[in-house]
This record gives sequence, structure tokens and C-alpha cells, in this order.
Amino acid sequence: MYFLTTRPVWVLCLLAVLLTLVSMAGPFVVRRYVSLERLTTNNEVAGFKFATLGVLYAVLLAFAVIVVWERFHDAEHAVAAEAGAAATLYRLSLGMGQPGEEFRRRLDQYLEAEVASEWPAMQDGRGSQAGTDALTRLYQATLAYRPSDFGGQTFEYAVLQELGALTQARRDRLVLAAGAVPGVVWLVLFTGAVLTITFTFFFGTVNVRNQSLMTGALALLIFAVLMVAVAIDRPFAGHVQISPEPLQQIHEHFRSG
Repeated sequence: MYFLTTRPVWVLCLLAVLLTLVSMAGPFVVRRYVSLERLTTNNEVAGFKFATLGVLYAVLLAFAVIVVWERFHDAEHAVAAEAGAAATLYRLSLGMGQPGEEFRRRLDQYLEAEVASEWPAMQDGRGSQAGTDALTRLYQATLAYRPSDFGGQTFEYAVLQELGALTQARRDRLVLAAGAVPGVVWLVLFTGAVLTITFTFFFGTVNVRNQSLMTGALALLIFAVLMVAVAIDRPFAGHVQISPEPLQQIHEHFRSG
């Protein structure tokens, strides 16, 4: 789904409309080869089967959308947590004395690497080596701080705790960048959409135009929901993505300060 995820929103909308128009042509094609009498005789049995099929597909589609939306929200939370940990580290470094200047310089390099290198890399669902190296140098600057008294050791523990929170938030962000829905689930979702919509072609109604309109309404709803799930499946790719603005704001604020 990476190809569709990276398309503009208007392309996804256009694709949903085109698939809907194709679906609306289905009843006319079937009616051309199968008589109304033959279709009408199957309405009662087909209605029960369609109800079962529709419920099963609706549950699967709703589950996929909920999972994708929750993962998107988790990615936003991870970025906010990372920015919050970075802001706390900036403030804590003011109490480190001379080593704090080197620590802040390494923290600046880390935030620059995240915005410049890691955000583009996350569009492919992976992290960047530059971000990993910058984080390693940040740990080295922290471990080089050697307080002599108990108060300084407590302070060092607080810095390491926030650095751990920063690392965990980054790890969560990288995991979420790979997408929430596996390929096999996408296959089932699109196959189920085709089967559900195709099933409506074989009902027998006197007015085939009304049947086509009902099929189109169902198809538009299904494909619209699918396109929404596709658009937000990868939180850091495509036109509907999470920006690095929280990290940029922290970086700019403390550098200017």
C-alpha cells in the first residue's frame, strides 16, 4: 500500500470515485446477460447471504480503520513525548556546569539530524543512521559528566531518565513509521470490498437504475473508508503525515534563548 499512501489526497478521492462509477455499471452488465425473472427468484436467499457477508466485512473494515487511527494517534503522542523529553534535557543541562555546553551542542545535533535525515527516511518506514549516531553521541556526552557529590549524582540520574524517555519515544516513532496494517490484511480488505459490491449486482429490481444508484452509494462509502485507512496507514509518509514541528519548535526556542 506504500504506492497509494504516498499519493496526494485528491488522487485517492479520484480513485474512489472511479471505482464507484465502475461499480455502478455492474448491475447494467449483469442485467444484459441475466433476465430479471431469474434474478428476482434469488432475492430472498441472496438477501440473507448478503446480510451475513456485509456484517463480516463491516466488522473487518471497522477494525482496520480503528487500528490505523489509533496507531496514527500513538505516533503523534510519540513525537510530542520526544519533544517534551528534549525540552526537559535542555533545562537540566543548565545545571551541569561546563559539561552542559557540550551536552546542549550534542542535543542540537540530534534534533537537527532527526528533522533533516530521519523524517525523510521514515517515509520508507525506517530510521536514519545519522539520527542513531547523534543519539549515541548524546549518550557519550551524558556519561562524560562525572558529579562528585550526592546532589550531582541525583541530577545525573534525572538526566539519564529523561534521555531514556527520549530514546523510547524515538523507538516508538520508528516502529509506528512502518505502518499498522500488514499486506495480507489489505488483500483481504480490497477482496472483501469487491465481493461485497459484486454481490449487489445479482439482486433483481424492476428499476435497474435505482439498483445502480444503491450499488454506487455502497461502493462510494466502502472505497472512501478504505482510502482514509490507506492515507493514514503510514503516519510519516504521504500528504497526511505527522510533521516534525514539535521538535523544530523546541530546537529553535532553546537555540534562540
